[in-house]
Amino acid sequence: MVEICYRAITQGDNIPLAKMIRQVFIEHNAPQNGTVYSDPTTDDLYKLFQWPKSVLWVADIAGEVVGCCGIYPTPGLPFRCAELVKLYLHPSARGKGIGLNLLNKSIDSAREFGYTQLYIESLPQFQTAINMYQKAGFTNLSESMGVSGHSSCNIWMMKQLDG
Repeated sequence: MVEICYRAITQGDNIPLAKMIRQVFIEHNAPQNGTVYSDPTTDDLYKLFQWPKSVLWVADIAGEVVGCCGIYPTPGLPFRCAELVKLYLHPSARGKGIGLNLLNKSIDSAREFGYTQLYIESLPQFQTAINMYQKAGFTNLSESMGVSGHSSCNIWMMKQLDG
């Protein structure tokens, strides 16, 4: 049985994560402008997630990065609200529960950081992830919140965190 390691991002994850994230966008024919694809922080996620009350969880199989998901206090969000960010999986990691584990680890981290709400921005091309968010209790919003800089995202969701 293959062991999956879930851990916080390290500096050595920057290049493989940026490559994987951009490949997911290409694979799903998702917009590159106004998304994380063209966001300059994608090339140094380690630095981005040094911000207080943020974390990027990485799924690693035999030393190879196969997924990520995290929590980030995006500017402009309401008090005690953070953004669930960067849920991406390598094609080889899909359908194995890895995405759900990363999502749940991120939700648990948000609660530990004291957040009471989680916000998500997404795209219709990522319907499988949207379905997972809905099952996890996220509900649709009619407009964006905060200042993510990802102007092409047109699906916005929120989850209330209870305890």
